[in-house]
Amino acid sequence: MQVFKGQGEKAVEARGEKRQVGPNDVLVKVVACGLCFTDIHTLAKGCVLGHEPVGTVEEIGSDVKTVKKGDVVGWGFVHETCEVCQMQVCPNRKAYGTHDTDQGGFGEFYVANEKSLSKVPSSLSACEAAPLFCAGATVFSAILQNGVKPTDRVGVIGVGGLGHLAVQYLNKWGCHVTTLSTSDSKKKEALQLGSHQHVITKVPEGQSIQVGEKLNHIFSTVDGALPWDQYLSILKPGGKLVIMGAGSKEFKFNPLLMIKDQLSIVGSFVASKRIQDQALEFAARHGIKPWIEVLPLNEDNLNNAIERLKKGDVHYRFVLSRE
Repeated sequence: MQVFKGQGEKAVEARGEKRQVGPNDVLVKVVACGLCFTDIHTLAKGCVLGHEPVGTVEEIGSDVKTVKKGDVVGWGFVHETCEVCQMQVCPNRKAYGTHDTDQGGFGEFYVANEKSLSKVPSSLSACEAAPLFCAGATVFSAILQNGVKPTDRVGVIGVGGLGHLAVQYLNKWGCHVTTLSTSDSKKKEALQLGSHQHVITKVPEGQSIQVGEKLNHIFSTVDGALPWDQYLSILKPGGKLVIMGAGSKEFKFNPLLMIKDQLSIVGSFVASKRIQDQALEFAARHGIKPWIEVLPLNEDNLNNAIERLKKGDVHYRFVLSRE
């Protein structure tokens, strides 16, 4: 079968072996797969790329009960766990980039355990659903895991691949949403996505970010060495800064800001299968859809998308399609 693997800093087309279908397995013919920054971090590992795939069930194992041939399904970053603890943080998890490296979302076929698959609601196309298996599920998980209430005021740092979905989910959850950005270049689109106010965070030294009423939560969807003390200062007492962007930059803050207002800084990592299902259902019910650029899947297009993603030149998620 055709696959696209990482090699150095690029993707290359290769041939892979289609796995045998076991009793609890499902053979999926991949239709579309989203491109995520994690794929760029995975290039040098040499594995088959892609962890936001959607496809059609081609064959099921003898003991499979949850899906049938012809169903449209998808899966995310985590493939298998101990099934006792929280799926996405299971110490024994099998996940993209470390396990099942001979198959991925940019392969022609994928054999998955039925427990890792989620059915795609009929109101979402394969290309629309693909980014929800990582980016969408990640932000929805952050909402649930951190007890965000519909009456809360929530800030979103960054209007990009994660951020534009966070704005939509939070708006439909009932929250007052404030997008936090260094410029007003995305203000119009942020408001269109569901932000109630767009605040410029680039302020002169010694001045504070002005958000009006302080925030219950801030979702950081970017990777950057930001002036974190300024963001902590606009949280209400007991507020949370939730980090979900890739954290490769140094993180510096004044702990006194946390102590005096009992603030928390927490991480949020993808989603469990249960929350993944809920993220899809919630998106379908409320018309939440990623803003995507769809490209036919081939080596040139995949590498072009990778280079553009590195530069932030995407509006707002790439999806590579086999249709």
